[in-house]
Formats: sequence, structure tokens, C-alpha cells
Amino acid sequence: MTEPLVLAQLIAQAQNQGADLATLRGLVEQAGELAAQRALARLGLDDAQAGHDMGELRELLAAWRDARRTLWRAFASWAGRVAAAVLLAGAAIKVGFVDMPR
Repeated sequence: MTEPLVLAQLIAQAQNQGADLATLRGLVEQAGELAAQRALARLGLDDAQAGHDMGELRELLAAWRDARRTLWRAFASWAGRVAAAVLLAGAAIKVGFVDMPR
């Protein structure tokens, strides 16, 4: 069973036993907020600096992705130049511009 379905069934069961729907929804909302606060605390993101820390992490991740993309482009450019140089050298040898000892 999925979690939303279980929650809906528990709310229906409590309502059938006399609990007010508004009270149950408030209870669920408070439980959700408490769980979110606990999760943030476990991650160390429950202080006033958390928003700033997350911004810095996003910037760092963006810089890492940019550096990785630049590295791959440089590698592809380098590999292309090496391949072109090898082809040109092979063509020069084949045509006879360069004498190779046998």
C-alpha cells in the first residue's frame, strides 16, 4: 500500500471513531512539519545559515559541472588535433614528402 493511501485510511478510520476531520488534518500537517524539521536537523540544515549554505553548494556544483564540461571539450579538441596530425603525417609519408628509412 502506498503511504498516501495508508494515511487516507487512517484518517477515515479516526473520523469514523469520532475524530473531527479538521483536527486530523491539523495533526497530519504538524507531523509533516516536525518530520521535515528533523530531517533538516539530521542534514545539518536547521540553522539560520542553511539557506546561504545551500546557495554555496549550488554554486559549487555548477562550477564543478562547468569545469567537467570544459575538460571534456579540451580533451576532444586535443584528440582531434592529434588525429589530424597523425593523418597529415601519414599522408606526407605516403605521398613522399618525407623520406622514411626502411
